[in-house]
Order: sequence, then C-alpha cells, then structure tokens
Amino acid sequence: MGTTTPPRTLAEALRARGDESLAGLLRARPDLLNPVPNDITQLATRAGTRASVVRALEHLDRFALQTAEALAVAQDPAPYDTLLSLLTGDGLDDGEQRDDVGAAVTAALPGALATLREQALVWGEDERLRLVRTARELLAPSPQHPSPTGLGPTVAEATAGMSPGRLQEILVASGLPATHDPVSAVAALSALFTDRTRMAELLDTAPVEALSVLDRLVWGPPYGEVTPNPTPPVKWLRDRGLLLPVSTRTVVLPREAALHLRAGRAHRVPEPVPPVVEAAAERDPQAVDRAAAGQAFTALSTVEELLKLWNGGGPAILRAGGLSVRELKRVAAALEVTEPIAAFWVELAYAAGLLATDGESDERYAPTPAYDEWLDLPAQDRWTHLATAWLPATRVPGLVGGQDAKGRALSALGPELDRSGAPEVRRRVLALFAQLPPGTAPDPETLLRRLRWERPLRGSSPSGEGTDLRSRLALWTLNEAELLGITGRGALSSQARALLAEGEDAAGALLAPLLPEPLDHVLLQADLTAVAPGPLERPLAETLSVLADVESKGGATVYRFTPGSVRRALDAGQAAADLHAFLAAHSRTPVPQPLSYLIDDVARRHGHLRIGAASAYVRCDDEAVLNEILADRRSTGLRLRRLAPTVLASQADPGSLLEALREMGYAPAAESAEGDVLITRAGARRTPPRTPPVPVPEGPPTPDDTLLGAAVRAIRAGDTAATVVRKEQPEGTTGARASGSLPRTTSAETLATVQAAAMTGTAVWIGYVNAEGAASQRVIAPVRVEGGFVTAYDHTADEVRTFALHRITGVAELAEDGEG
Repeated sequence: MGTTTPPRTLAEALRARGDESLAGLLRARPDLLNPVPNDITQLATRAGTRASVVRALEHLDRFALQTAEALAVAQDPAPYDTLLSLLTGDGLDDGEQRDDVGAAVTAALPGALATLREQALVWGEDERLRLVRTARELLAPSPQHPSPTGLGPTVAEATAGMSPGRLQEILVASGLPATHDPVSAVAALSALFTDRTRMAELLDTAPVEALSVLDRLVWGPPYGEVTPNPTPPVKWLRDRGLLLPVSTRTVVLPREAALHLRAGRAHRVPEPVPPVVEAAAERDPQAVDRAAAGQAFTALSTVEELLKLWNGGGPAILRAGGLSVRELKRVAAALEVTEPIAAFWVELAYAAGLLATDGESDERYAPTPAYDEWLDLPAQDRWTHLATAWLPATRVPGLVGGQDAKGRALSALGPELDRSGAPEVRRRVLALFAQLPPGTAPDPETLLRRLRWERPLRGSSPSGEGTDLRSRLALWTLNEAELLGITGRGALSSQARALLAEGEDAAGALLAPLLPEPLDHVLLQADLTAVAPGPLERPLAETLSVLADVESKGGATVYRFTPGSVRRALDAGQAAADLHAFLAAHSRTPVPQPLSYLIDDVARRHGHLRIGAASAYVRCDDEAVLNEILADRRSTGLRLRRLAPTVLASQADPGSLLEALREMGYAPAAESAEGDVLITRAGARRTPPRTPPVPVPEGPPTPDDTLLGAAVRAIRAGDTAATVVRKEQPEGTTGARASGSLPRTTSAETLATVQAAAMTGTAVWIGYVNAEGAASQRVIAPVRVEGGFVTAYDHTADEVRTFALHRITGVAELAEDGEG
C-alpha cells in the first residue's frame, strides 16, 4: 500500500499510525489491553466492540461528543466541510448573531476530531471521515433509540417499505414530477428537502398551524402521534412527506426536512468551549488557611471521639452488612452532628483503616491496631492520613439512607456504597478549585456545569440512582472537603493545594504551624467544672475523660465532675490521693473545696459494699447497711437473701447487681474470688490487624509507559507475523496453504529449512503448538539448531525464544521483496 492510499478499514488506519499514536490509543482506552491484542486487526476488532465503544464515549467531553453525534447523522463517509457545516449551520438563519459561535466551533473542531481519531472512534482522511460502526449505531437515530441530536431518520430510511403509489402521491402534492421508480422518488423528495430555495417556497404555502407543528418537532423528539382522522395542518404535512408514517399512529419529521428548519445545524447550541467556573466570593487566603486548619483539627477530634465510643467494642453488624439505623443515630447524638455527617465520619474512619470488624462469631465493629499507631502521630500527619484515604475512596457516604436498585436501604459501612466514579469526580472538583486564585470560592452551579460539559455521559448509574449521579458526587465532595478541612470558607486551602501537587510532607509542613499546640493544664471552677481552653495533651485528656464528663465542646471544652465520674476513676484503680495530686498538678487555678469534698466523699463510700459471684453476693462489715438494702422496696427484684450477718446473696448476676445498687444511691465495688477489688479501666478492644478497604476500580488501570511500550512492540510483532507475505510453494508440496492456516511440512523438510535459515540469517514462517496444545503462527529468525531445539528471534513476541522441533507443524520461506 502506498503512503498516499487512504485506509479502507479501521485496521489499516491503525496500522498506519506511529508507535506513539498507538500508545496514546491504549492509554486512552486501557480496556483494549486486557489481554494484549495479537495484532492490529484484533486491536481494531476489540476497539469496535459495543462495551469498549460505550466506555470510550463516556470519557468524551461535550463538544467531542457533539462532533461524534454530528458524524452519526451525516453521510458515511463525510467530508470535513460537511461535518463543520452540521456544527455551525449554513449561516442563513441568524445572520451575524452566530458568527462568534461559528468561529469557536471552527477553532475547536480540529482538536475534537483529533481526540476522536486518537481513541479510534473516527478514522479516515478529512475528505472521508468515518465514525466506527458501533458508535454510529449508538448515536444514530432510530424509533427505539432517538438520536441525542433530536434528528429523525432520513427520507430513505423512513420510506423503506412504503408503496410506490403512496410515494407518487407525495411527489405530486409537493409539486414534483411523478415517477414509478421508488428509488428515483425517494431521491427526488430528498433533493427537495435539501434544496433551500425550493424548500422555502414549499413552506411558504404551508398553513400557520402546520408550521407550529414543525416547530414542536424540529429540535426533537421528531416523533408525534396522530389520530385516524388527522387535523388539516397535520394532513397537509403528511401529504407532502414532511411527516412520514412510522406506524399507524406515529409519524416522524425526516432528517433532511429538520436540518432545513434548523439551518443545517445538528445541535441547537454547539458547546465548543468549556464553561468557565465563576467565583462566588473572594476571601483572604490566610483566613481560608486558618479556617481549614481549624476544621482539620475538628476532624481529628471527631474521628478520635468516634473511635473512643467503640473502644470497648462497637455495635453489632447487620445480617446484610453495615450499621443499623439506630446505631447511626446513637453515633450522631454522641458526636452532636446530623446522621449524614455521622455516616461520613464513620466511613472515613473505615476508609483510613482505623475501624473494621473484629471477625468474631458475634461480629462487631471496633478500632484496629492502626488506630493506636495513628494516635501517636503528630496532628498534621494524622490529618494527611485521613485526607489521602478520602481522595481515592470509592465508598460514598452520601448514599446512606437511600435505596439500591432493588429498593433495599443503604446503610453506613454496608456493602453497596462503592461507586467507582467517585475518586475521579473528587479529584476533578479539587482540580477546578486549584485553577482559581488562592482564596477564591467557586460558584457551585458553574462548577457543576463545567463537570457536566467534561463528561456529559457519565451521570447514569447501574444501580438506578438517576441520571445525575456525577453532580451529586460533586456536591457531596464540596461538603466533605469542608468537613475534612480540605477547603476553608468555600475555598481551597494552601495545605490542600500542596497535598494535591506535592504530597503529604509538603501539606503537613504547611498545616503544622496553623494547628493549636496541646495544653498541659485546665482551669478548675467552683461549680464542679473544669475548662480546657484548648486541645489537651493526650495523657491529660485521657485521664480527665475518666474523671469527668464532657459537658460542652467548642473552642474551649467544659468538663463536669459528678459522683458517677469520680467513682469511674476510682473503679479504674485511682485512689483519692492520686486524684487530688492530679488536679493540683494540672490546674492553673486552686482546686475548689467542693471538688475536694466530692472526691473524698465518693472515695469514703467507694467499696464499702463488695459484690462478687455466687450467682452474686453483697458483703459489708456494717450490718445496718445490709438491713437498709433489704428493707428498700427497690431491691425486691434482686431477690436478696441473708446468708450471714455481713453477706447477702442475690440471683442476679454481679454486673446487674452492681448497677442496681448504684442506682439506689450506694457505691458498691466489684471484687475478685480472692476478695480483692476489681479495677475496671476503660477497655481497649481491638480487631486483628486489618487492611483498609481497597477502592473498587472504575475499569482497567491506566498502563505505565513501560507496559505501553511492550504492548505496542508485541502488537507490531504479531501484526508482522500475521501480514507477512509467504513464498508460494511448488504445486504438489506440503508447504504453506491458504492464508491463516498453519504450514505443514515433514520433519526432514522442517529441519532442513530451519538449518538453512540459521546459516543464511533469514526469517521463516512456522506453525507452532505449545505445551498446552494452543496453535499459533510465528515469524522467526533462527540463530542455532541443536539437540532438537531451535533458538531464534521471535518477531511475534519481539524476543529470543527456544522452540522444540517436534512442536513445529511446518515451515515456509518468506517471499522476497516484490514477490506475492
């Protein structure tokens, strides 16, 4: 084939490409690489399959898609000028009003066409542009699948099967000469509809109501229903072929007539230029960074508080998987947030590997060992850990509370929350943020408009969530980024810009100075409260959370001391003296006398009653206390019985007995079988080591340059083997047969031909059957023949290989230049 000969097939067009162009195709459509095609023909076949074409169309921007849609309704093949005219119109409708749009389309069309060519959706020279057949079938109009352009079928398609008599009636009514040849009749009617002058004259005679009917159909859908006795305007249009029957009750506006009414445009509004993301507000970049840092610190505190709730073992897992609605409400109440936000924090901890299931028979959620390691990190590193877990996560917390395609509720941590397109949307939203000047908050509506332009076909979801899932993912991204501290006051923070562009270390370095320093003190007050004016150091915070209850959170945290909280500290093994020393060491104010009295009073009564397992018993050295308990009506349900002057037995278990007596106002302590007080420190239940959930891939991963280079070499080598010209064998011999079949020669002929090729350094064509019994054709250049094996350079695999002689079915010489 000469270099100027236009390609006749997609395979020929791909074969004429350079290696970089083929690598670009495989990079844009990585699904074509699994497995690596044997040759160019197989690559072209795979590129035309329906699933692959649909995936490629979904990755086109709006103007590239509009270009493909225009080609789908154009003649096949279509010249470049015809395609340009379908996108710009003939200029006879709006005068100079569309000059700017036409100029933008003219400037953008070469780039859109280059994108379609690169992805093997369009091939051929500019004079003969062809859309691949599968894409044409997907985008061309049909009654079952209306075209995205709103155009209907051509006159030839709509009149297929129409009687010659009916065609003649249409010609006569339209003022055309009658003909008995249906082909000529269709051609004459098509010529009328594409002739602007004659078409304008025909429409000038149309009733006003008929023109109104055309106006309703011109931009689609082009189909309409008619009654058995249509109105005069509809009858006028039907008689002249401007409405052609599809069925007994349905008519369609033919494509040629619609294009005349549209002034030649395939789309009402071509969109060659991406919409601009507009600014909603301009803020001080430093204020943005401080606000984002404050929210980042809140995020760390929230995740830590969440996992503390489940430190001793969290809620049970639903049978179908996930967290129950009741448990999610409990989390939301404990964190003082709404349920959707609580679902986000739960899912974030899960994505970061800090939360998992324990794998027990009664399976529950609990923190992982990685949570303890995370707590030991500096605050900025803990934040980057959460942020880098959020960016690639495919689980979508925003879906919690909705329903799947089968009407089942979607629960937090449930199995149906993965959406493979979420990471791409998340990163694209943040990339659009990053394109704005620092401190600029984008307008959400223009942001969504830009995303819809970039991927107009990516909104649908197989789970039945509607056609705008991508927009919903973008809105959820905006909310989650603000919660996590990626953005502050609606604008991207400097630390987030660094995270996206430079990595975790750069982001942590920018965030660290903005985070508050942990404090080693609190302010004790006379109303039995302690005020922490900022974040506390971990040992102080952990001890204080046992000794007091959190009353309010915010810029300053208020802790309240109660008898129950002091008893909790005593149960954890602290003595009254230890508590007094702790408060004196960490308070910037004197320890109030009421607080000292509270600690001493609770400590004096703590452990006066002892509870152990009989089922359960109560013992006390003071018989009067036991008499008081027996006389109390509230103890009836415990079914107490005196065993000795200082011992009561109960049929309740020790835990229930302990709680019941505490509710009655006593301060009992649990004891061991040896009589020692049991210390009940806060539990720290952990799951076995768990890996974070792996994001669900959207498709095959984008191959790296090394893989692409190897794949292109393999495809080229396989193509060489498949298309090489073989020398014709003399009649009567058993050499190579019809193209595509394996060569057949005797063992002696095979050995002699291979030895000769090794001596002369020439290549031969062989048939080979491997150990698994798979047959293949190969072009090899033998280097050495010995011991029943041939060492040769395999052009098909582009490497040196060893072949067993007994597995070679036959060998044939390649044709010299000019032969064949």
